[in-house]
Amino acid sequence: MNGPHDIGGMHGFGPVDPGANAAPYHSGAEGWEERAMAITIAAGAGGHWTIDESRFARENRSPSEYHSLSYFQIWLAGLRSLLQTKGLVTSEEFATGHAGNTATTPAGRCLTAEDVPATLKRGGPVDRPPGDVRPALAPGDRVRTRNLQPRGHIRLPAYARDKEGWIVAVQGYHVFADTSAKGDRDTAHWLYTVGFRAGTLWGDAAEHPADEVTIDVWEPYLDRL
Repeated sequence: MNGPHDIGGMHGFGPVDPGANAAPYHSGAEGWEERAMAITIAAGAGGHWTIDESRFARENRSPSEYHSLSYFQIWLAGLRSLLQTKGLVTSEEFATGHAGNTATTPAGRCLTAEDVPATLKRGGPVDRPPGDVRPALAPGDRVRTRNLQPRGHIRLPAYARDKEGWIVAVQGYHVFADTSAKGDRDTAHWLYTVGFRAGTLWGDAAEHPADEVTIDVWEPYLDRL
């Protein structure tokens, strides 16, 4: 979707500083950021939503709200939306902080502390067997990304839409994020690494126009040239 979360390649936000030695959490003795992460992982382990549903729950908010929240506040806002949407927690329970008497959706699988390391290591694979579906594109093919402007989730960043590039590699057959964000766990498409020149993406504003930028792009986002 076009929203405040999609700031890659935009002016005004400065360079990305990965902070190699920075601490992952910044809530000090309160530790609420750590708990926010733990609650999100534990709730997600119940299997009530896909990873793309959780991403959409975080990004689907107004610019004023999104930019007023810290990173983990956004995670909590997304989790609250998912818990209510899936019927796991009621508005009254959120307001009071106590479980009510209203019947809600069963929580599903419980993630215990001893299961956390193995669960995180395993992750949630999204590759699927392609069957008879073969990739329509191959390394070296020239392509143009489509000018898509959806209201729902999309993994094609705004700065790379309607741009010419070339197929660098075929990455396999993977669950399609756009439909996964709506709860569809089955629809899959071929995924490609696509190369672009920096000058193609940012024009005269590119610091080094000949630099190569690569993005993983699903087949429905592409047209062959």
